[in-house]
Amino acid sequence: MERTWWKESVVYQIYPRSFMDSNNDGIGDLKGITSKLDYLKELGIDVIWLSPIYQSPNDDNGYDISDYQAIMSEFGSMEDFDELLEEAHKRGIKIMMDLVVNHSSDEHQWFLESKSSKDNSKRDYYIWKKGQDGKEPTNWESIFSGSVWEYDETTEEYYLHLFSKKQPDLNWENPKVRKEVYDLMTWWLDKGIDGFRMDVINMISKDQSYPDGEVLEGKKYADGGSYFLNGPRIHEFLQEMNQEVLSKYDIITVGETPGVTTDEAKMYTGSKRNELNMVFQFEHMTVGNGPDGKWDRQPWKLTELKSILSHWQVELEEDGWNSLYWDNHDQPRVVSRFGNDSDEYREISAKMLATCLHMMKGTPYIYQGEELGMTNVEFPSISQYKDIETLNAYEDYVTGNRMSEDEFMEAVYYIGRDNARTPFQWDESENAGFTKGTPWIEVNPNFKQINAQAQVEDVNSVFHYYKKLIQLRKNNSVIVYGNFEELMKDDESIYAYTRTLNDEKLLVICNFTQEQVDFKLPSDLNDTNKQLLISNYDVNENESIEHFSLRPYETRVYKI
Repeated sequence: MERTWWKESVVYQIYPRSFMDSNNDGIGDLKGITSKLDYLKELGIDVIWLSPIYQSPNDDNGYDISDYQAIMSEFGSMEDFDELLEEAHKRGIKIMMDLVVNHSSDEHQWFLESKSSKDNSKRDYYIWKKGQDGKEPTNWESIFSGSVWEYDETTEEYYLHLFSKKQPDLNWENPKVRKEVYDLMTWWLDKGIDGFRMDVINMISKDQSYPDGEVLEGKKYADGGSYFLNGPRIHEFLQEMNQEVLSKYDIITVGETPGVTTDEAKMYTGSKRNELNMVFQFEHMTVGNGPDGKWDRQPWKLTELKSILSHWQVELEEDGWNSLYWDNHDQPRVVSRFGNDSDEYREISAKMLATCLHMMKGTPYIYQGEELGMTNVEFPSISQYKDIETLNAYEDYVTGNRMSEDEFMEAVYYIGRDNARTPFQWDESENAGFTKGTPWIEVNPNFKQINAQAQVEDVNSVFHYYKKLIQLRKNNSVIVYGNFEELMKDDESIYAYTRTLNDEKLLVICNFTQEQVDFKLPSDLNDTNKQLLISNYDVNENESIEHFSLRPYETRVYKI
């Protein structure tokens, strides 16, 4: 497999609104990020992925862009961005921007012109359809609930919005739209940025026949995903994007691709495909989802999680590339989801989960605060939540009498997106040191126990454990490029696997429970020359690992 810098990198995702506020207006900003670059340098990351910082009305926290070549005023100015880019590069840190081009804001100049009349030159920049017998053009459901179609009285037609009605979908069938996108990408790359994370990029090609979907019992709308996920021209569009823009720069690219299979991922990321470096897939994020989706919480088994993660490891082993993540701005905190966020086990289980992920093959992503073991939050009232998806779902489930308020709030505490969006916990001071103003969303009350200042000073902290994991990856090619083999596939407590590169072999052992469990070394492995690389408990390095007891959430990595 070809060796490249982006395979060997560790990426750190920043959600700017919640990272660091420099002017005390309660909203994180670019100067705030610049002020914390030394912290990230100490952690050891290579690339910062910035969630959207473009001008936006903020219907979906910046994922609704009204000007792709301007900075959101709340975040600062273009001069502030240029300073951030320069200061990051001085420290050897690259900047990856979020590219949101499946849709724009309805306040973007393109859409204002598009909806002004059917004769406007930008009418076909978006997807307009006539209704059918007084109904929407199709029966698809929006990802944020309700119909994907919004009626516009000016021209008496509907426009498509797979997300919020303030996020109209761009018409990628129109070559002028594609040219506009390639031009704005080139503009940013010429400015010196180092790559793009591409928001829902596998939704840009739609089935042009726009058929109705099947409406399931109890639902008003159909899941139209099969008509807009991995659509008929998606690979043509991405290969054109690669030819026109991406191939001309030495950059990192990752596509967010909901619903993608391993076979499809190989088409997006194969070394000869000339599309993207890697994709984000979400299969492991659906563990515990019930028949009615993410808010319908169900018990889950470790074997379900293991089979998904291992399948992706094996299938992309020879071609393509994995992105490795537990958390992001759309997912809850991993220690609260797959670990144990109690006082007793939070740090231990956070370290175990980090080990499990960072020892796999692929590029690891750390979401801000994950390196501290930050947890989910439980706000008592729905009025304290800001996330459009959560608020729409509340209307759908609670107001629509599909779920009690208590049941829904329990789901929010477990899976809601605002769990990841509470302000970064810098220190013990007011508002966790995030701002001296009123934060745009409340701080998690546990900031006095969990904060960066305390952890940087404590060599046994979760922060220092992440720092060691990152350093191990830089010093051991087997972690980056080694082949993966799962052990003990049917075990409901332990996730164990090996990584092998030439004559080097690593053994990774993770206990996902708060019970003591026995580990027995497979007969084809031997521990005569073992070396302990990292562990989250004190371990006697000379003890045999032929057969031993793992403590609650214990993890160990051996070179054998």
